Amino acid sequence: MKGHRRRLAVYIFFVSVLTFVSIFTGEQVEAEQGQGETVYIIPIEKEVERGLEAFLNRSTTEAMENGADHIIFEIDTPGGRVDSAGQIGSLIQSLTIPTTAYIVNEALSAGSYIALFSNNIYFNPHATMGASGVINQDGTAADKKAQSAWLAQMRSAAESNGRDPIYAAAMADSSIDLPEYGAPEGEFLTLGPRDAVEVGYAEGIVSNRAELLEELDLSNATIIEMETSFAEELARFLTHPVVIPILLSVASIGLVVELYSPGFGVPGSLGLLSLLLFFYGHIVAGLAGMEALLLLIIGIGLIVAEFFVTGGILGVLGIAAVIASLFMSGYDMVHMSMSIGIAFLISVILAVILFRRIGLDKGIFRHIVLRDSTATEEGYVSSVNRLELVGLEGISLTSLRPSGLIELNDETIDVVSDGSFVDKGKRVKVVRVEGVRVVVREIK
Repeated sequence: MKGHRRRLAVYIFFVSVLTFVSIFTGEQVEAEQGQGETVYIIPIEKEVERGLEAFLNRSTTEAMENGADHIIFEIDTPGGRVDSAGQIGSLIQSLTIPTTAYIVNEALSAGSYIALFSNNIYFNPHATMGASGVINQDGTAADKKAQSAWLAQMRSAAESNGRDPIYAAAMADSSIDLPEYGAPEGEFLTLGPRDAVEVGYAEGIVSNRAELLEELDLSNATIIEMETSFAEELARFLTHPVVIPILLSVASIGLVVELYSPGFGVPGSLGLLSLLLFFYGHIVAGLAGMEALLLLIIGIGLIVAEFFVTGGILGVLGIAAVIASLFMSGYDMVHMSMSIGIAFLISVILAVILFRRIGLDKGIFRHIVLRDSTATEEGYVSSVNRLELVGLEGISLTSLRPSGLIELNDETIDVVSDGSFVDKGKRVKVVRVEGVRVVVREIK
């Protein structure tokens, strides 16, 4: 059984190592060779978050370095994080070559904001764009300050390419009344293809990529299609707001259970793997650097050292270092605080349950908790009981007030009287022995 657990732990370790080997591998697919210009096709899919931001940063950098003449962003996203959308928008705005946003299905919320930074926007016949009200992670509307800032960002995004900002504002502000476009007061604006062309938010409607290239006069261009690497896909999953507290909880559960398990096995391996995956995802997404990983290693080392060094200071410093490394890796301090709090609460509850059911008889505690006791039954005595002195007589060498010295069988003994004063040179008798306490009484 132990050998099976050891092999499983080794397997998990090697899987984590192989995962880390693929961290910085990227992929690109050359879809079609042509003549003249080079066009990069970059997808913007799924939720807008920091993992997507890292992929777009890599893809656009590669396109610029390879002399791309045009970049087409194929958009199909329900939206996502406002801060990530802001970073992506700034990235697209900084490009010095023409850009086109092709809305394949939907560009909602943060997706509409990103699309507005492209020089051209084209719609698929069934595509939509808009519904960009900013909400919190719990689904409630954001506070007025956040809504005001987002509204200003939407207006600026539209104005960056000469588009009328009123429609971008209506996508984020339900108080703007545009009933002719299906957005009366109280509803966010969502533009379909025809309405988008009518208000100048789209240059045209195309059914597929080939039609789009023809509209852009790029039919004969060399097409290079970018794809997310395995590392980037995994990072996007691992940095999801729902996945982060799960990873930290699994890590805390694994490490707590390992404390009560003999040897180092599956629970500890899963705990360490969860921590490695957390940092892997955040490093690939550009949220964490190697300094955060180094701080984590130092923190774990200090916690381990605490088991062998008394004082407690090393353990406190180790826990502080681990928590600091997690905060250094997070993109949202509030969300990271909640995730750490959930993991901590789960680990405390589990530790209490394991302590009550198992105690400190197993795991690492059996090596560091002292089990031996110096009980009398085991042959240990704290002092010699001179019970053989009871009934013997001697002479007081000092006055007993009530303690003093007597001479008994040529031996000087420290005694106390039974309460009365005994003068020097008086005959006394040992009446009882209580541990190291020898009680005497004067013989009248």
